Amino acid sequence: QVQLVESGGGLVQSGGSLRLSCAASGGGINTLSMGWFRQAPGKEREFVAAITWRGWRGDSAYYTDSVKGRFTISRDNAKNTVYLQMSSLKPEETAVYSCPASKTDSGFFLRRQSRYDSWGQGTQVTVSS
Repeated sequence: QVQLVESGGGLVQSGGSLRLSCAASGGGINTLSMGWFRQAPGKEREFVAAITWRGWRGDSAYYTDSVKGRFTISRDNAKNTVYLQMSSLKPEETAVYSCPASKTDSGFFLRRQSRYDSWGQGTQVTVSS
């Protein structure tokens, strides 16, 4: 299993932007699907975005409805890193953001935490009002 380390979190004002990074080691991510989940205080962890690996068929990205048009997930296989560009952030999006890896390439199943094998420790994102 790959080891994952998230970074890029911090304090940002409402409406601001952040770019999160997820660096992998101990293996390549080029044949893995990668996701972003977040967990706010007192709430369950929820799906944010995922990007699949489909080789010559091209990658596909999936988003939870609330972030569509504002967040963009991307990957740089050469750097073994996945990114989450977040804009127009809202206070209710304050959470710990985690980046897990999965062997599945199903957009349906990538929304489920149980489909991921490796998880990082997360990075805190705080959006002030």
